[in-house]
Amino acid sequence: MATLDPRIKRKNRIRKKLSGTSERPRLTVYKSLKHIYAQVVDDSSGKTLAFASSLSKELKGQDEGDKKADAKRVGKLIAEKCKAANVEAVVFDRNGFPYQGRIAAVADAAREAGLKF
Repeated sequence: MATLDPRIKRKNRIRKKLSGTSERPRLTVYKSLKHIYAQVVDDSSGKTLAFASSLSKELKGQDEGDKKADAKRVGKLIAEKCKAANVEAVVFDRNGFPYQGRIAAVADAAREAGLKF
């Protein structure tokens, strides 16, 4: 049997306990080496309600700072898109990544922009 990456094991363990509903959808964050992605998912209906990433059109004109600054902009953008979709509260899914650095920056920026966790 193939061995799983430790992050994937953590992700599966977290997802067993965590699920997004229509009242509180799941805000999931993924980071690659260069970019960061965030999406709000209603698991009960299987639909993505909002999506933002460091590649989004809305963020293209802004100066490319360090990756943590990009993560803050993504957090702010996902909060704005959630408000447009009438979502005030979410469940945060760190996707197996440690809650520090860019993952924490997305969460903090989303909180500051008015999203409730």
